[in-house]
Amino acid sequence: MASPRILLCGDVLGRLNQLFKRVNSVNKSAGPFDALFCVGQFFPDEPDRLDELMDYVEGRAQVPLPTYFIGDYGVGAPKVLSAVSRNSANQGFKMDGFKVCDNLFWLKGSGMFTFHGLSVAYLSGRQLSNGQQFGTYSQIDIDTLRAFAEEPGIVDFFLSNEWPSGITNRATASDIPAGISDSSGSDSTVSQLVAEIKPRYHIAGTKGAYYAREPYCNVDAVHVTRFLGLASVGNKEKQKFLHALSPTPSSTMAAAEISAKPPNTTLSPYTLVDQVDRPKETTKRASDIGLDSQYWRYDVSSKRQKHGNGDTNKVCFKFISSGTCPRGEKCNFPHDADAREQFLRGVCLDFIIKGKCEKGPDCNFKHSLQDDGENHSRKRPGSSNANANRSKECWFCLSSPNVESHLVTSIGENFYCALAKGPLVQDHVLIIPVEHMPNTLSLPADSEIELGKFQNSLKVYYKNQGKEAVFFEWISIRGTHANLQAVPVPSSKAAILKDIFTLAAEKLGFEFVTKKFSNNSEGRKWLRTQFDKNFSCFYVELPEGSILLHLIEENEKFPAQFGREVVAGLLNVADRADWRNCTIGKVEETKLAENFKKRFQVFDPSQ
Repeated sequence: MASPRILLCGDVLGRLNQLFKRVNSVNKSAGPFDALFCVGQFFPDEPDRLDELMDYVEGRAQVPLPTYFIGDYGVGAPKVLSAVSRNSANQGFKMDGFKVCDNLFWLKGSGMFTFHGLSVAYLSGRQLSNGQQFGTYSQIDIDTLRAFAEEPGIVDFFLSNEWPSGITNRATASDIPAGISDSSGSDSTVSQLVAEIKPRYHIAGTKGAYYAREPYCNVDAVHVTRFLGLASVGNKEKQKFLHALSPTPSSTMAAAEISAKPPNTTLSPYTLVDQVDRPKETTKRASDIGLDSQYWRYDVSSKRQKHGNGDTNKVCFKFISSGTCPRGEKCNFPHDADAREQFLRGVCLDFIIKGKCEKGPDCNFKHSLQDDGENHSRKRPGSSNANANRSKECWFCLSSPNVESHLVTSIGENFYCALAKGPLVQDHVLIIPVEHMPNTLSLPADSEIELGKFQNSLKVYYKNQGKEAVFFEWISIRGTHANLQAVPVPSSKAAILKDIFTLAAEKLGFEFVTKKFSNNSEGRKWLRTQFDKNFSCFYVELPEGSILLHLIEENEKFPAQFGREVVAGLLNVADRADWRNCTIGKVEETKLAENFKKRFQVFDPSQ
């Protein structure tokens, strides 16, 4: 099968007539080509050229071949793209492009799709923070690409508008276009992403110059990356704005072909010399530096300590909290099964690593290693001794000496509310059964009445602040004391909650069972019919009435903090995805709880 033939173009700036005239000429002499990928600003930079663009958008002129663009900014972009977004055919996550008109597609946000066997990843827009609706990328877009970077396989094309910072490092000086520097039109986020994604080809625009860099090596990958910067259409310097490629999809290449390195291959421009030259086991990807707090993966780099063997010790929080890590053997941090087991038994992480805890008596974790006999999750269900021990050790049992009573805000007959320890955002609340139960779906049916009252009260309370409530619960077959999390989300972002959770599920390889209800009571009844105590599960109750449910197979790896991770990404607070990163002192926690109680008092159903 012949390799796909691709045309690449820099900033179009609305000069579609000139672009497609050139495309038709090239297509006639060297084609046919399968697609045209455009990077850099696609829309006009001045109003006079808007009519030319609209001729194609409104069908008076024809786009000659499938054309994809990521530069969703410029004159006319908000009007055109708003209409495109409202089109019912473009609803949801369409990573292979929103149709603007025949043969013209907008690659929105970020994503990855397959085109004629080629794996194509992209980052739409630029890094701006002025709140405009189009032409900028978000933290969600960045984290989506990071998730794709964790998946197996090689990305063939990565499309970005701006050049990556540092791309000229280690390059031959004579090949670098005059006047090119990292001071303008370069983006450090792009360089971090490309170091993680490791595409075979990275295409960018915006600098107004043509630059084909020598291939460079990637850290922890056998293939090289080729960077191509393209000039703008109709530039006065007559620099190259159109480039043709016919790459073989990496998925069909032999190992020898993929690992081949041309003689002019350089070291990666995104790593320091001493990092690249270190032995492999201590090599750290450029993207890992300062980025490990992203919600797809955690570490405790701020708590580095020395073991007796002199190795710097870190712990992969993704593994510790969920029992799995998407990076597998490539993760830079230890996946210590014994440490995870001790952590699950409530042992302080600092104690596990260092043998001591600086918090001393203020720490809520155990400061002694627990043997199998003390692992309450393994005791026989129904054992009265086990239940008694659980109540004594449990953080959530009101009779337990370990309960954080200063965080409790209201107490009902079957449930009580407490501020979350290490809250994701202000007013992050936990609804907790008074009885020591592993989930809220196993309680007597009549207790749902009170739970519904707490949920409805929180909804009204959040609504008065211009926010909506999202509820989620992770139910583990090894769970001890349930908690239903309630997190306020700005009303402006609530509409995309379903899409964000769905996308996150796709990244982990599963699909939610989704059902919409007219009221909360009916939704909870349905959840009870779906619940199987022999399986773990996760569910989300969304503001618009939908419930997303996932029953977890016995051998399926599922992140325990999945719900919090997803909402953290949506709210652009990825560094707060793990509650341990957000803990504060008891005095401040007490103040927050007292302030919440005052604000919530008029809504509190227990009053």
